[in-house]
Amino acid sequence: MTTGTPPRKPSTGARRSRVRRFLPLGVAAWVVLEVWLLMLVAGASSGFTVFLILVAGFVLGAVVIKAAGRRAFQNLSETIQRAQTDPAAAAEPRSQGNGLLMLAGLLLMIPGLFTDALGLLLLVPPVRGALSRYTERTVERRMSTAAEGTLGGAFQQARMRQPGTTVIQGEVVREDERPGGGPDESESRPPITPS
Repeated sequence: MTTGTPPRKPSTGARRSRVRRFLPLGVAAWVVLEVWLLMLVAGASSGFTVFLILVAGFVLGAVVIKAAGRRAFQNLSETIQRAQTDPAAAAEPRSQGNGLLMLAGLLLMIPGLFTDALGLLLLVPPVRGALSRYTERTVERRMSTAAEGTLGGAFQQARMRQPGTTVIQGEVVREDERPGGGPDESESRPPITPS
């Protein structure tokens, strides 16, 4: 039984994406930068000061994540209540940026001074708003230009409503896959009926 998609042809010398090529290098550079900054601060003050900075970042990150989670749950509760009273008002999207707040908290919780600086930067509302708008525009642009057969194409198809389309359940049987090369009379298959 096949799924209707043609088998992939083995490609010779498949290109790796830029992300797969440069991600390990980026992670290694990030770790080296974090260790260098921690050693720099520890040399300028003391190891105990660095420890206090890391603990304070972890605690602040936990508080930010907890507050963003509470706000997201409160927004969800309000949306459900509005949907019960007025379905038209509940359909309005109200983005509050809880995802970026949670990302800021996560960056604060990761040990390191560079990630703490990025987390603190994401706590500034104008920066968070600008990053949110940039991300939304980028995702919309990529979704509109997504090719078929890619993950973006699957999301694009899921977003589109196609009324009047029919899905026919079935099984593809190829004659050339049988051992005799032709139809086998001894093997009879019952017809496929809708379930």
